[in-house]
Amino acid sequence: MTGAETGRLPPGLGATYEGGDAVLLERLVEVVDYLEVTPDSMAARTGEGMHLSGQVLDELRIVAGEGTGIVAHGVGLSIGSASGWGEHYLRLLDELFQALPVRWHSEHLGYMTVDGEPLGTMLTLPRTEEALELVCRRVTALQERYPAPFLLENIVRMLPDADADYDEAGFLNELCKRTGCGLILDVYNLECDAHNHGFDIDGFFDALDFTAVRELHAAGGVELDGMRLDVHSRELEPSTLALAARAAAAAPGLWGATYEFLPEAIPVLGHDVIVHQVQRLAASLEPA
Repeated sequence: MTGAETGRLPPGLGATYEGGDAVLLERLVEVVDYLEVTPDSMAARTGEGMHLSGQVLDELRIVAGEGTGIVAHGVGLSIGSASGWGEHYLRLLDELFQALPVRWHSEHLGYMTVDGEPLGTMLTLPRTEEALELVCRRVTALQERYPAPFLLENIVRMLPDADADYDEAGFLNELCKRTGCGLILDVYNLECDAHNHGFDIDGFFDALDFTAVRELHAAGGVELDGMRLDVHSRELEPSTLALAARAAAAAPGLWGATYEFLPEAIPVLGHDVIVHQVQRLAASLEPA
């Protein structure tokens, strides 16, 4: 049965773009509906502090004017840090919204600093009522500050779970219920957690309210010493594509599915392979 016969169309397709690669950009806009950009990665230091690269903004203005959507996906907000979040990231996001028509923006549901000191990585939040209330307040502040919808993404567990008031799905469900924000479901992150910590993906899918899922992330990574790493540097595995298809079928309000890759991986993958991954993701999400 086709999408037209079911009355449901496939989600839009997106890919990471960090700027500075005109050939890749030209290839991507032929196969994607939107580009997912990271303000942190677009920033450069000037005499007045960190600001978005004018060159990258010019690239994005051109493709946005030709119909390619722009969505923002941040890294540096540290929305779950008890001692305060990243004001420097908010200033970059302010610049991005002033310069471009951002369809939606998102962040990782985690924290990167403790008492203002950087951890050098990103950690998952304790799923406690206190942490939930903190994140809800900050989500509400973001929704009041910016005109576009806001989404949060599940991240990979680096450490065993602490004592919790909610399970994984329950925490996400309650967060979306209280704030009205949406979710990015990163299916590769789920696979990492299943491999590394025995995470029950089936149980999570059964308990998650998929009506809040607005975007999917899919990536390919590597293993090191038996650990599956959240390093976006490889082609999509068939298992990742199958999980993305399963999630897409369960999410009635899905806007898009994004193939993610690090800039450092471009020479390893090559432009042809990157474009092919977007096409493979698109094919996997076509309604049966």
